[in-house]
Amino acid sequence: MSIRIYIGNLPQGFNPKEFDSILKSISDSIRFKAVLDKETKECRGFGFATTNNEENANLLIQKLNGFEFNGSKLRVELSEKKDSSSKRSSGNLNKNKKRKDFKKVVHSDAPDLEAPDPRWAGELSKLKDLLANQKTLA
Repeated sequence: MSIRIYIGNLPQGFNPKEFDSILKSISDSIRFKAVLDKETKECRGFGFATTNNEENANLLIQKLNGFEFNGSKLRVELSEKKDSSSKRSSGNLNKNKKRKDFKKVVHSDAPDLEAPDPRWAGELSKLKDLLANQKTLA
């Protein structure tokens, strides 16, 4: 089972080769991948290390949490697992799970049936006056 470790507060101008040498001094079985910005391809200030050994994970956290690396104190902790229900596969909700049934309260701009729409109140009053003043043919 792979153990994932969050490593944050990486300095600007982060050098992955230099950081890998620090990780290799702890254990050879630790792999690290920095999270990069899509546009600039620069490190976003954090990444994830993985190892198969719980002892190595604890040792990594113990040695590097608070460790000063190129002027920044690193933040190292076990990575929290993502909730599988929040994952989306190609933009769609997980189809194996049913949606909860609940009653939605939808806001409506429609006025009550008893009162006229205020947007047409001026036009309605003019129409009523025209009808009242019109002579009926009898």
